[in-house]
Amino acid sequence: MLVPGVALLPHSTTPVVLLICCLNYASKRRTFFFDMKSTDATVLEEPKIHEPTADAVVEPAIEGRRRPTAVGVKEAKIYIDGKFYPEADAKISVFDHGLLYGDGIFEGIRFYNGRVFRLGEHLDRLWDSARSICLEVPMTKQGMTEALLETIRQNHLRDGYVRLLVTRGIGNLGLNPEQCKSPSVIIIVAAIALYHENMYRKGLTVVTCATRRCNPGALNPAVKSLNYLNNVMARIEANLANADEALMLNDEGNVAECTADNVFIVKRGQIVTPPVAAGALRGITRLVVFEIAAELGFKTLKADITRHDVFAADECFLTGTAAEIIPVVKVDGRPIGNGKPGPITGRIIARFREMTRETGTPIFDQN
Repeated sequence: MLVPGVALLPHSTTPVVLLICCLNYASKRRTFFFDMKSTDATVLEEPKIHEPTADAVVEPAIEGRRRPTAVGVKEAKIYIDGKFYPEADAKISVFDHGLLYGDGIFEGIRFYNGRVFRLGEHLDRLWDSARSICLEVPMTKQGMTEALLETIRQNHLRDGYVRLLVTRGIGNLGLNPEQCKSPSVIIIVAAIALYHENMYRKGLTVVTCATRRCNPGALNPAVKSLNYLNNVMARIEANLANADEALMLNDEGNVAECTADNVFIVKRGQIVTPPVAAGALRGITRLVVFEIAAELGFKTLKADITRHDVFAADECFLTGTAAEIIPVVKVDGRPIGNGKPGPITGRIIARFREMTRETGTPIFDQN
């Protein structure tokens, strides 16, 4: 019998060498063998799942390929299921359903000046997302808080970004989440600057994309899931149009949000943003804007808005944990207002930056 992938050996080769080659091949390809009495494949061994260890080393798939590192963090430490791993050794199984199916949830969280901004609100939203997709977070909120703060300490940062993920965990290649018995918690800390500071002064250029926001009846945008392909496809359209962001509409043709940000417009002193029912994420920074607007005496309204409303707006700005608050000065080639960041947007940004410097959950011992 010929063994696939094994070259024919010269007649002079001893039977022992041939036997060793065959056994070596079989040891590497032992998942499936065929019963010679039938045409059905017989499963002899399930894939073995190895938990990551602190001293584990994985060879690069392509020799010499540079490995991406956590931005701005030297010798980054990653939290995975209760342990910290050097970045090079931080790994998950290829059978994790978060990887295979985008089955999981996440939060992006910022910390400033040694304090985590709006940590409680982020964790509340994480737990809401988990309940919506029937995923049990394998720790308490207090335990999650301690793990997150310690991950920041391990990385010796006072300002930065946290990516907190909860995946469905290891299962098989089937879709059924009941195969996944233990969800995984992953916490990554990095420095981040989504936009250059100059863009906060000059504003963004945005285009409307053809990709529609997922209908809540199909995949509710209120769930901050690991399945972000809808947003990714819209982001690709923005890239192809050489724009800074893409405006996403819902099935009714109303504005939902951008690929990674909530959308606000200002008209005659009133601040308007799409409701969650329109396909907008219940953004944490979005909620902060409502607080700031009330403090500054501006009226806010959650209402459906169209592209026409955006074009005719006096001001427009986007909000998000990574983007913070950033002005928009052009949409689909049309200047917004006078084509420069507006005064109300500027006041909101200034107050937001004060809040991020002064408030939040302390990371380090305050004594």
